[in-house]
Amino acid sequence: MEPACRANPHALRPQREIVLSSTASDSHTWNLVYLQLVLEELGHHVVNLGACVPNELLVAECEACQPDLVVLSTVNGHGYQDGLRAISALRASPRLAGLPVIIGGKLGTAGVDAERSARLLEAGFDGVFVDEPAGLRAFRAFVAALPVGVLS
Repeated sequence: MEPACRANPHALRPQREIVLSSTASDSHTWNLVYLQLVLEELGHHVVNLGACVPNELLVAECEACQPDLVVLSTVNGHGYQDGLRAISALRASPRLAGLPVIIGGKLGTAGVDAERSARLLEAGFDGVFVDEPAGLRAFRAFVAALPVGVLS
């Protein structure tokens, strides 16, 4: 299967290449469409892997595309558990060791939990964005500050 990224992932890129995905158990897509539009409006190329993406597929696509950023979005309330498994799989790949990976949305069913957010950061995420009004502003600021061609 051909990766969804551009043909030459190491070509000079004036914009960021961003892999966008849900977590393995999240079948929602409206959040992915919204985030894809936000990221494209900011001038980036987005590879949207869709809903219920198995960790093996996420790793394979990231290894093939060598993106500047991975954005995991979840709204089903299981983002914390799924996120820990996803970041573990991504960080297990030597080719993805320096890849910035962020997660956001509804990370639990009980609302915002600072302790869980801290654990996700400790596990290897570069950013955790919770579902609250300031979350989208913080997300946009994070993406804007990220250098282009992180892995290239």
